[in-house]
Amino acid sequence: MTALETLPVVPAAELEEPQPERRWLVESLWARAGVGIVGGAPKCCKSWLALDLVLSVASNTPVLGRFAVHDPGRALIYMAEDAPADIKQRLLGLCRRRQLDLAALPLGVVTAPTLRLDLDRDKGRIDKTLREHRPRVLLLDPFVRLHRIDENSAAEVSLVLAFLRQMQREHDTAIVVVHHARKDGGGGAGQALRGSGDFHAWVDSALYVRRKAQHLTVTVEHRSAPAPDPFHLVLDGTDGAEPALVLVDGESGAPCAARDLRTSLLAHIEATAAGASRDQIRAALRVRNDRVGPELAELAREGLIRRDGALWKRVPVPAP
Repeated sequence: MTALETLPVVPAAELEEPQPERRWLVESLWARAGVGIVGGAPKCCKSWLALDLVLSVASNTPVLGRFAVHDPGRALIYMAEDAPADIKQRLLGLCRRRQLDLAALPLGVVTAPTLRLDLDRDKGRIDKTLREHRPRVLLLDPFVRLHRIDENSAAEVSLVLAFLRQMQREHDTAIVVVHHARKDGGGGAGQALRGSGDFHAWVDSALYVRRKAQHLTVTVEHRSAPAPDPFHLVLDGTDGAEPALVLVDGESGAPCAARDLRTSLLAHIEATAAGASRDQIRAALRVRNDRVGPELAELAREGLIRRDGALWKRVPVPAP
């Protein structure tokens, strides 16, 4: 009989020091290298929200024009229900809204016809792909098309989720899974997810989308951090604009008030290390030029940003 090895034990004081600046992949929305779910009922724009998140990570632009990316880098997407041409069309539309060049982004699409998280062969392929591409974030959409297990079986679900947790830890990558809520939508945000309660217990970060009339309400949950207040979205494609999710006021349904513009401008400029032009800022935040110009000028007068040619850059804050 082979002798058993003891488990590794390290004195608590010798554990790796916490790094608050590395807490977030996306400020207040998604933990850095965190696993989690974008959940909600069918046809409530879960995929749109997940795509906005991973495109922001790849382009280093704020999610929904507000939430700054802290750990930008390569993103991988697997969308089991969409043809490659449809995925490209959606991504091109989002890039045009932000004045981004899709060809210049570190954004890859997995085109395998099927992928099963409960098959050893496919798990090995995922492991090898993550090892080769080293993405900051992997999007899997939707969970129901990625397995052959019983979603109501805690034993079967936990094995699949444990594999994804293993991939997150081994490859230091965030994993975003799109998953459906139950039809009755009972319980709180996490409890409304379809299938085993292991889904809710597994997440580090989660975005839950609910539709009310024409508006979408997003509730955020984190394992180890306070969550922001719920916020409201609409899928905007009016006047020939490329379809995209837009932040709106929850009561009026109007685009978010100007009081949010200053924070959004600073977050966007800070997230783009090379700087951002006025046109890029306008496209990313989806605001008019007559609002952007005066706010940029005011931030410059306060010494928070500076102009470098056609680009605006954040002025570093001195260390105390």
